[in-house]
Amino acid sequence: MDALSQLVATMRTGEPASSLITHHAPWHRSYPPVQGAGIHVILQGSAVLLSSGTEPVALGVGDVVFTPQGAGHALADSATTPLPGVGTAADTAADGDGPTTVLLCGAYGLDRSRVHPMLLELPEYVHLPARLGHHPSLRAAIDLLGREVQDRRPGTDAAIPALLDMLLLFILRAWTDDQDCDEGSGWAAALRDRPVSTALSAIHRNPGHPWTVESLGTEAGLSRAAFARRFAALVGQPPLAYLTWWRLTTAARLLRETDSSLHSVAQRVGYASEFAFANAFKREFGTAPGAYRRRG
Repeated sequence: MDALSQLVATMRTGEPASSLITHHAPWHRSYPPVQGAGIHVILQGSAVLLSSGTEPVALGVGDVVFTPQGAGHALADSATTPLPGVGTAADTAADGDGPTTVLLCGAYGLDRSRVHPMLLELPEYVHLPARLGHHPSLRAAIDLLGREVQDRRPGTDAAIPALLDMLLLFILRAWTDDQDCDEGSGWAAALRDRPVSTALSAIHRNPGHPWTVESLGTEAGLSRAAFARRFAALVGQPPLAYLTWWRLTTAARLLRETDSSLHSVAQRVGYASEFAFANAFKREFGTAPGAYRRRG
């Protein structure tokens, strides 16, 4: 599995949720800060994204807003609609009898102690405006999810979480594709750089393998020194440091979501003994693996 696919598969906790919301102007809806990420898609009508300290952002049909850090914000029919407070408390104004706006909203719980570095690079609000012929896969995912939410049928409960994961992947891909990577650093550049993305995919695909800088360089098709420099410049940390981070992030997910023994988890993420794994895990998380699992 490539790095971006693994990121989507492991970044969230629990099942993602979605809802279809209809408003009639004048209206507003406030979203307080949350420990997760959120998505808004305008399916019909228009809206305005409002957040403290920034200019209002006009949204039209097909526009996507992604909040990777769960920042507080509000949506309204107009920038002039009175608000009790932007993103400070959950609040929805009574609908009027004006034009209709239909929103498709999605939410993901995130483990804030292990947020992937890519998400930390994203702005508080990612706005992907609808443009003809632009990001067709994202548009297709929106259409599919919208249909499932609007018309629940047998299998919808299984389809919606999968489509939300697909939507999240296409949002991250669209953001990556839209970035100017001329400066040559950051995760957008790393995922578009074939040698580094190849090495990242190898790490994500098999974190338990006894990787070395040299063997990862071989995967990337570069010498050891050239690979180490290139990886650190783009990803922001040396290859083995990222490998350790990913191994322990994967271990934490296995402890939360499976009943695999500590020995099995240790082996799956590349530690020769349960003792070595426990020491590394405690250095990273400040608690032993067993206590982390019991804490949930």
